[in-house]
Amino acid sequence: MMKEDKLTMTGKERQRYHLLRMVMEQKLTLREASGKMGVSYRHAKRMKARFRKDRARGLVHGNRGRASPKRLDPDLAKQIRELSRTRYARFNDTHFTEKLREVESILVSRETVRRLRRSQGKAPKRKRRPRKHFKRRPRKVQEGMMLQWDGSPHRWFGRDREPCCLMSAIDDATGKIVNAFFVEFEGTWAYLHLLRNIVEGCGIPVSIYQDRHGCLHRNDDNWSVEEELAGRQTPTQVGMALDALGIEPIYALTPQAKGRVENRFNTLQDRLVAELDLADIHTIDQANAFLRQHFIDDFNRRFALPPEQIQPAWRPVPKDLDLERTLAFLYYRTVGNDNAVRLQEIIIDIPPGPRRRSYAKALVEVRQLLDGSWRVYYKTQLIARTDPTPLLEPLRARQRRKPSAQAIFMASAPTTNRGHNHVALKGTY
Repeated sequence: MMKEDKLTMTGKERQRYHLLRMVMEQKLTLREASGKMGVSYRHAKRMKARFRKDRARGLVHGNRGRASPKRLDPDLAKQIRELSRTRYARFNDTHFTEKLREVESILVSRETVRRLRRSQGKAPKRKRRPRKHFKRRPRKVQEGMMLQWDGSPHRWFGRDREPCCLMSAIDDATGKIVNAFFVEFEGTWAYLHLLRNIVEGCGIPVSIYQDRHGCLHRNDDNWSVEEELAGRQTPTQVGMALDALGIEPIYALTPQAKGRVENRFNTLQDRLVAELDLADIHTIDQANAFLRQHFIDDFNRRFALPPEQIQPAWRPVPKDLDLERTLAFLYYRTVGNDNAVRLQEIIIDIPPGPRRRSYAKALVEVRQLLDGSWRVYYKTQLIARTDPTPLLEPLRARQRRKPSAQAIFMASAPTTNRGHNHVALKGTY
């Protein structure tokens, strides 16, 4: 018997070798061996013939040790590694695979990309930690039934750039981004602006799931007499806007409770950062244009799910609703004897009206719109308006003079001017 070369065999192939050798030594019939090998008698005869001719090598698949005809071309593999090292260095495996297909016209699987990247020592972009156990909340069945919104401070334009905040709202039923934009920081103006974009673009949602950020939820223990009698604190500026639109605010106690918007931000901090870097975008204005014109639609096309019920739950905006007035900073003030309204260093003169020459001692509603301009309302009548002033976060204080002793909000004065900011009147209303 000729000496056989060393051959790597699987456990199944070694078993077949042992059984067929027993058949050749007439210690076992071929029919008995076929049953033990789990093959038909006819196939066992073919295996016996190959075994008689090539011994153990006849039991090994003929393609073993040969290069696969479907193997990746070495030049193409080199090109993918080079793109991974240079242009798409900040992309994760899946995102990089998509760009290869859509931009570079290279059709490879994600597993191929992963294997090539690991072979060149490129580790995964993010480490996966074992997740804590949280009970999954089923999605809402209709689009517009619930939104989740939040702000995500991050170095969106690269590690060497100043951080800013991405404001985003997603629909709970579909997971799609309803609206998103960049601002310098997460605050009252950002949420009111986000709410206005949502209402103007889609309609009024039934509810909004949110965290207990200071501009969304009152986290202080200060109660006025009126608040104690009413059994609730006066809401924040955003809370008053939600209440005026009939939107139910739902407050999350943990980040995991609003996990869908948190997961979206994790994905955006991965994909959007890489896309902005690829497009050489480093300013908020450029980034907002990129979101509107390209990214949001492309992102929703990839990740949004169809709702369980096709009929949406968005409510139309009432025709008699003044959206500019509703989505604005709100303050209640008593007009002074000089027919002027004061909000710290801001002074607004009120001219005589057609029906009432003096508004002294009248309780009025002062609104600062999202463009910074001011309006003063007496009941439903607009009685004064001014030019824009800097929009800063509101400061909450108590009204100390009658007739209103309720808790109110006071506007911050511009930091560049320590004196009074006397706002000129633009017209008589």
